[in-house]
Amino acid sequence: MLIPNTEADAAYVIRNAAADRKPLAICGNNTRGFARANQPAEPISSRGLTGIVDYDPAEMVMTVRSGTPVSEVETALAANRQMMAFEPMDHRGILATKGEPTIGGVFAANVSGPRRFTAGAARDSLLGLRFVNGRGEIIRAGGRVMKNVTGLDLTKLLAGSRGTLGFITEVTFRVLPVPPAVETVVISSLDDEMAAKAMAAAVALPVEISGAAHLPASVRSRFINGRLPDGEATVLRLEGLGPSVEVRAQKLAAVMEAFGPVATLGMERSLTLWREIRNVVPYADGTEKPLWRVSVAPSAGYHLVSALRLEAGIDAFYDWQGGLVWMRMEADPEAELVRRYIRALGGGHATLIRASEAARAEVPTFEPLPDAIAALSARVKEKLDPAGIFCSGKMGG
Repeated sequence: MLIPNTEADAAYVIRNAAADRKPLAICGNNTRGFARANQPAEPISSRGLTGIVDYDPAEMVMTVRSGTPVSEVETALAANRQMMAFEPMDHRGILATKGEPTIGGVFAANVSGPRRFTAGAARDSLLGLRFVNGRGEIIRAGGRVMKNVTGLDLTKLLAGSRGTLGFITEVTFRVLPVPPAVETVVISSLDDEMAAKAMAAAVALPVEISGAAHLPASVRSRFINGRLPDGEATVLRLEGLGPSVEVRAQKLAAVMEAFGPVATLGMERSLTLWREIRNVVPYADGTEKPLWRVSVAPSAGYHLVSALRLEAGIDAFYDWQGGLVWMRMEADPEAELVRRYIRALGGGHATLIRASEAARAEVPTFEPLPDAIAALSARVKEKLDPAGIFCSGKMGG
């Protein structure tokens, strides 16, 4: 594995690889390595590029080298009661991977958690970055303030590209204060359809919900050591100042009583619950059972699961007000079936997060792109990586 210790070293390695047309597989610590290139390639890791370059808590902006462990970033932020608002997921549980996730990997994969539907994805917090393109050129895009729009579109483009467009060496992103209080309102014993209606009604209220998930009976007991109320659990998170959270929770509970029994969890259990939802704890089961991450319209999620249950063995739970569905298949991935139903329900995308090696050889990890978008993606790839050395075939074309 190639591990450059400076940005200049990375540029030198990539220039030589481009000249020799030698494929490279960009990675951090490979904790999110569910998507793989379709040809042998030498790994080049950002783990040698570490350290916080600049952090002013008053400005709520941080600049960090890409190989810096996420835990180091979170420790520095926690010391100032600040956080990454997009709640980056830790994939190690569901993928059984080792090592420390890196901050570059978070943005390269555009990783986001339960607050995504209100606070935005990782790319929405990204203000700027530095990267090495496929020619070995060092590129700076964006800056430390949002009003510096030079290269901002390029910054958004690199977020979520998973190393297919460039080797990210440094990221600059905004952070937010940690909410002083957190409460979760739980509505019990709703089926998937009623849960979707309850979440839609809750989000429409002026109470500023920052998390909305539905945990069917099949997964409920796997959260917070089984301490959720009996029956299916529809959970709604409120954050902010203590008195405000208390009043908003009362208003929310009063409305939700029309749907079913209501309870609250308190701050400690709430923090644990939403961390476990973020990390998909029910499916961190040590198996290779196929696991899908499906993004659809919030009103379509339960229709998708209901239709699939008629034809395949499936377990599922819902985040993002029902718009993010985590689905574990009992046998085959059933990719054609999953993606056909998604199209029939108005569109979306399904990513195969986990599967056996045999299944991965047959099933595209990402949603196949329409021809026009695939052609545009190919042109972008050709501009940034003309020799095609970065992670060829890793993402759909």
